[in-house]
Amino acid sequence: MEVYKTDVLVIGAGPSGAVAASILEKKGLDVLLVEKKKFPRYVIGESLLPSCMESLKEAGFLEALQKEEFQLKIGARFIRDDQECLFRFEEQYTEGWSWTWQVPRERFDQVMTDELEKRGVRILFEHGVTDIQFNGSTSKTTIEDRTGKVHQVEAKFVIDASGYGRVLPRLLGLEASSDFPMRQSFFTRIKDERRPKNLEGKQATFVVLDQQNWMWVIPFSNGITSVGFVGDPIFFKGNDETVMRQMIEDVYQMKDRFRDMEHVMPPQTIKGYASGVTKLYGDGFALAGNSAEFLDPIFSSGVALGILTGHRAAELAAMQLKGENVNWETDFADYINQGVDTFRSYVRHWYNGSMQCAFFTPTAINQKIKNQICSVLAGYVWDKSNPYVAKHEKAMTVLQKVIHLYS
Repeated sequence: MEVYKTDVLVIGAGPSGAVAASILEKKGLDVLLVEKKKFPRYVIGESLLPSCMESLKEAGFLEALQKEEFQLKIGARFIRDDQECLFRFEEQYTEGWSWTWQVPRERFDQVMTDELEKRGVRILFEHGVTDIQFNGSTSKTTIEDRTGKVHQVEAKFVIDASGYGRVLPRLLGLEASSDFPMRQSFFTRIKDERRPKNLEGKQATFVVLDQQNWMWVIPFSNGITSVGFVGDPIFFKGNDETVMRQMIEDVYQMKDRFRDMEHVMPPQTIKGYASGVTKLYGDGFALAGNSAEFLDPIFSSGVALGILTGHRAAELAAMQLKGENVNWETDFADYINQGVDTFRSYVRHWYNGSMQCAFFTPTAINQKIKNQICSVLAGYVWDKSNPYVAKHEKAMTVLQKVIHLYS
């Protein structure tokens, strides 16, 4: 059995794991990154948030990613019936990045792992984790390659960024159910030959079908557009291309654009994606990205939170391995929960209708409030000078009452 020894084992080579591995390598630590899939590979989560751009820069990925000329994302566009609401990130309350990207994840993720390999970071693709044993903060992890050959990794710390694989939550019994109702997503990619030439054709758009169901349209710079539906499982009547075409045909705002266009990917379905964990860290490990928690795709928080939590976990792990005292409860768990809880409030108020009403009732919110909400949509969910972050649930409840006055 081959044994790999490393300072930090990072599980998962998606954005969260790649950022974590890069930050650790830049701090002089030895890193081993293991990934179950072969790259490039398709994965959902194609719309980023501005808040993650600084982490991509600090990880040393920004220059390489800019060369790809991914589709610029300057805001979030929402449509309900004939109403439209556009949040421009340049108008947000919090000082920060005013743009990000919409990306085909297979290329986005590949660029980052290519950069890591250029810098000498070891990456084992097509290696899955089958077992892990801790002895204090040190660990022995069993991994298996695509041929069935078993290897072992001895590490001083482990960061689980395995996304939907949720490796450590599964192996250590940390999985917890979500308090969100079960929802389903159904999505594909389309050759977008009738894409509008103006901002409408470039901007990620969310179409409200009814209070519980909605559609996403995420254009890429390569002429392909990601199209998907999210909602109550009873909303979906099948999962093949014929069903997808009919669902698009039923959305009058989008049917002319996508009718008869080539589908370049078979439709895929994800059911019951909301998930949680009983704890975010332990002696010798930390959970980042979707391994920690995934809420809902409505505000595109998944990849951004993955990048930000991967960055945070790497910073703290490096401090600990260099002999500094780290309070994982305060500096990691409380930090992550602040961001997740803020987004959770917004997701909950989206599906109870109050956020939708706020977006499409212009007289209900003034520009200052819109800017504060825009900061949350940009992912700046740790800026407690923003009342829609610091007191997110109270602020949203008050806003809901105000909206009823205008309804």
